[in-house]
Amino acid sequence: MSETATSSLKTFAEKHAERMARLKQLHTQRNEARASNHQEVIAEHERKKLPANWEARKRQAEWLIGDLKARTEAKEHGLDYNRVKMLNVSAAEADRIDKLKAKKRNADPGFSDYEAQTARQYNRLVKAMPARDLEKYDEQKERYGDAFYGGPNVILQGLHKDTPAAIDNMVKDLEGQIAKRKKFSRRRTHNDDADIDYINEKNARFNKKLERFYGEHTAEIKQNLERGTAI
Repeated sequence: MSETATSSLKTFAEKHAERMARLKQLHTQRNEARASNHQEVIAEHERKKLPANWEARKRQAEWLIGDLKARTEAKEHGLDYNRVKMLNVSAAEADRIDKLKAKKRNADPGFSDYEAQTARQYNRLVKAMPARDLEKYDEQKERYGDAFYGGPNVILQGLHKDTPAAIDNMVKDLEGQIAKRKKFSRRRTHNDDADIDYINEKNARFNKKLERFYGEHTAEIKQNLERGTAI
């Protein structure tokens, strides 16, 4: 009888110890989760202090470090880095890179508005300007005095005279603009009285091409079909 009670008391004590150990483990996990969440909150708060493009800048810095390391290793082994780099680039990626480079070489997207067109022309004219002659600059500055910088009460008329070379450059540029403008295709006006022999814009352009190349050879056939006298 006493032996049975002792065994039951030991079983209860073991169960109690297991429960306490489980409870202690849960407390430990809760504290670890609380500490981990606190660290994540601090890290997120620090990330919010960083610039908006921090991740992109970080990736770019890592890529630059890796590129510099690979370039140095290729130089140490006497290899051409560009050839080594292209060995790890797929054909699709190489084609995408070539398209991006071509787009950068010809960055003009075409006409968007008159303000952008004026800005492009201004940048083109500035790039075409010759290098500044500092001696001529200082000479004009001494000659014109305060009028060199202009102002509301300064009359510039008659102070400066264009050289023949500058006039020739202006005429050459204007002639180049006229020649370039002639190459542009003007927008054709729509003729309401013209016969409608198309079903959409693409078909209309195709019919105009046919008329341009074969119109004189098929004029009689077309007239007979319109009169209803074709054989």
